[in-house]
Amino acid sequence: MGMSTLKLLKYVLFFFNLLFWLCGCCVLAFGIYFLVHNKFGVLFHNMPSLTLGNVLVIVGSIIMVVAFLGCMGSIKENKCLLLSFFVLLLIILLAEVTLAILLFVYEQNLDHTVTEGLSDSLQRYYSDNSTREAWDSIQKFLHCCGVNGTENWPDGPPASCPSGLHVEGCYKKATLWFQSNFLYIGIVTICVCVIQVLGMSFALTLNCQIDKTSQALGL
Repeated sequence: MGMSTLKLLKYVLFFFNLLFWLCGCCVLAFGIYFLVHNKFGVLFHNMPSLTLGNVLVIVGSIIMVVAFLGCMGSIKENKCLLLSFFVLLLIILLAEVTLAILLFVYEQNLDHTVTEGLSDSLQRYYSDNSTREAWDSIQKFLHCCGVNGTENWPDGPPASCPSGLHVEGCYKKATLWFQSNFLYIGIVTICVCVIQVLGMSFALTLNCQIDKTSQALGL
């Protein structure tokens, strides 16, 4: 009974992490694509490292490393790798909770920082080609104009802005999109946290089962 339970846990955890390793590869590939075709990083000149490509590369790399530890720890029945997998998942989970709390507490400061960064990049529209491409892409995609509206363009809105008297600003449009999809974002976030807790539970259970099997076999 002990050996069959060990094999079941081992292969469940292995395929669980193999799936996440493949997801990590996809996230990393998207990150590299955005780094090569970087258009949105130039929006925040005061935070040049905070680009969509960099974030996706870091997240994809972390997922791949953690999933690799889970795969190898489970298939090799290595307690050290399983413990490392558990600790890393715990650190990531705590970091996510801390980030969520900080975003909630400093929401107003974050709004001010983002608005200030976007307004600063708007001043570079005519002097920097990459900034112009970024704003043109966003204004066409979101059907918006400037940060808060057409008033952000004292010399008149560029051709990428939609025509009309009352055109919404891009920051407001992005905020409205986030609020309208808040339920789905929350569901995805909760699912990710549940999966992380399940992964930690599987790792601990497999670790304990390895001990029990070793004792039963007299190892």
